[in-house]
Amino acid sequence: MKTITALNYDASSTRWLHIKQENKLFKNKLEFLFFSFFFFFFFFNRIHTAYKLLIKVSENLTKKNVTFFPISQMGILRTKQTLSFLILLNFSSLVFTTDNTNVVYKGCSEQKLGQQSSVNLQTLLSSLVAASGQKTFAATTTGDGQNAVTGVYQCRGDLSASDCYLCISKIPSKISKLCGDVAAARIQLNGCYLRYEVVGFRQVPQTQLLYKVCGSKKVNDGVGFEAKRDSAFGMVENGVKSGNLFYTGSYSSLYVLGQCESSLGNDDCGNCVKSAEEQAKLECGDSISAQIYLFSCFISYSFYPNGVSTTSSSSGSGGNPHTERTVALAVGGVAAFGFLIVCLMFLKSVLKKRNHGKY
Repeated sequence: MKTITALNYDASSTRWLHIKQENKLFKNKLEFLFFSFFFFFFFFNRIHTAYKLLIKVSENLTKKNVTFFPISQMGILRTKQTLSFLILLNFSSLVFTTDNTNVVYKGCSEQKLGQQSSVNLQTLLSSLVAASGQKTFAATTTGDGQNAVTGVYQCRGDLSASDCYLCISKIPSKISKLCGDVAAARIQLNGCYLRYEVVGFRQVPQTQLLYKVCGSKKVNDGVGFEAKRDSAFGMVENGVKSGNLFYTGSYSSLYVLGQCESSLGNDDCGNCVKSAEEQAKLECGDSISAQIYLFSCFISYSFYPNGVSTTSSSSGSGGNPHTERTVALAVGGVAAFGFLIVCLMFLKSVLKKRNHGKY
């Protein structure tokens, strides 16, 4: 009797242990699936972001021919050594983020601000940042007499007010870091710019060339590049005059963008953009891409000799839909493969635990 009781007890105890072990495995599986699900989407998002980052870096690496031009008395990188150093700094920043707040170029005067003008500048910057949450362009003056400071900001025409605010709000700290307490400065980011100056500071012509970037790769004109570029430039020139001083579009695989400062009239904007186009031809020639920044307007273009899957003369983004779909498929495949490997490893672990439970 005792032996039977002992056997029944051992059997019950063993069964209870197995049930407890199975329930524990089931609980771990739920937890693992939950974290695997979270990891999958996190991994997919990081890979996709990293791929877009690498694409952006590669695009910037092709733009090697960079030149700064002085704005009146604003000492903008007068030596090649200084320029090279800034390019390295910008590239280091680009490695970590490629958004609208990346610095394109800076212009800083050599003249310093007086104490009262410095106070007025801080008030001015705060006012401009606050306004950027409501509109994409504003100009204002703070202070009186010789201590007054005037400032202007503008965001790219395709940015919303909230994105404009995020862009402009980064500039005050960049002014402090890149220029210091100077009488005039201009900071151009990818998505916006802000400039200020003390009253009476020497003015600059609207069509003064401030900055250029020419793609290092050249185009074989056997594809009719010059004719396509001239046609696209004509679209930009007409577009800015009839489209709120901003235009983006494409023509035969050549993507273009142009924008004028909102203080300009339509005709002045058209003339400014035309000057920028002439500078692009003169400075960049048959480069596959270019960015030209004048004092009151800028243009950019990128040419895809092999074509893109879809083109539109009024494209708002200037992106390559075929490339984006290819990226999505490639990244999805990589993420799915990685997730499959993790699942197989988990399955192997579960089977091992179950085999151990039989002993």
